Amino acid sequence: MTDTATGSPGSANAVTPAPAGRRATGAADAIANRVAGLTLRGLPRIPEPVKRLLLGGRSITIDGNTLDTTLQLMLAGQKALGLHGLVADDDHVAARTQLDLLADSFKRRIPVAEVTDLTVTGEVGPLPARHYRTSRPGAPLLVFYHGGGHVIGSLESHDDLCREICRAGEVHVLSVDYRLAPEHKAPAGAADAYAAYLWAREHAAELGADPDRVAVGGDSAGGNLSAVVSLRARDEKAPLPALQLLLYPVTDQTAQTRSRTLFADGFFLTQRDMDWFTAQFLEGAPVDRTDPRVSPLLADDLSGLPPALVATAGFDPLRDEGRHYADAMREAGTPVDYREYGSVVHGFANFFPLGGASASATADFISAMRAHLTREG
Repeated sequence: MTDTATGSPGSANAVTPAPAGRRATGAADAIANRVAGLTLRGLPRIPEPVKRLLLGGRSITIDGNTLDTTLQLMLAGQKALGLHGLVADDDHVAARTQLDLLADSFKRRIPVAEVTDLTVTGEVGPLPARHYRTSRPGAPLLVFYHGGGHVIGSLESHDDLCREICRAGEVHVLSVDYRLAPEHKAPAGAADAYAAYLWAREHAAELGADPDRVAVGGDSAGGNLSAVVSLRARDEKAPLPALQLLLYPVTDQTAQTRSRTLFADGFFLTQRDMDWFTAQFLEGAPVDRTDPRVSPLLADDLSGLPPALVATAGFDPLRDEGRHYADAMREAGTPVDYREYGSVVHGFANFFPLGGASASATADFISAMRAHLTREG
């Protein structure tokens, strides 16, 4: 049986969204996250026919895309545990801790040549960072900014993804722990991201990387920061990144897109999550939603930017604004490689250890990144 929705989520065959109560807090929620992690660890070992049996033979198709079975089972398990989105707690400190715990519970700890914790220069002081070294001599360097709505996420929550990019992409990765809201409102994180990029260019050779191939990249909020860094480098006539890797990026804080309506609830990142992130990040900030430092799609000029690899997910509220940003850059003459992975949800790059479509999509964009960064001759 197939649940199909081709219009709004309120259509007769749409998936019924989870109820929107307050998130659970405290020890009970931490336990639920731990159980969720242990469940996720077992997903890759479940045969596909068994997954379909557990789902009662039902699939979810929206906008012509059918949700990956592994992710459908993950979302069903999340709902059964009372977890209804990316943000597990309305307290930002607790939400950060719980995301790190969840990520750690199904982490694979992929081996790379070397991992070193260090500090880099931020806008107002040193920032924690982590260098993942590849054994490939003179390889490119990717400066990576983690996602999490500019509020949650850390070096730890994205450790496995950075390891996999380093291993499979044969690149150095420098993961940067920029300042987060609500302690540091916009555009503090973007200022840190730019300062860290300049530091990486200056110190690339010391890290064993090619100083002429320093790229920027990140997921969600990290994709947003990568786009903003690229714009600022162009405007300030600094050396441009070799590539901007934008994984399901936030590009327009004013967006009211079809995908934000279709996937407002039930597909990991929810509208409630996004509203909470926006409140933490922008309420009381010296910039508003229309400022290109938080909404790069609203910049007056998108020409002269570094080549972009943009990846979006078919079941993601941010799908359409990522596509719109790719189209706008391409129309302005910026080279763009746009890839939409129809069967996955927001955050799929972190879910690659679960197997299924998340693993294949992650492998694909890493391969594409490596190809873009490989210097001919």
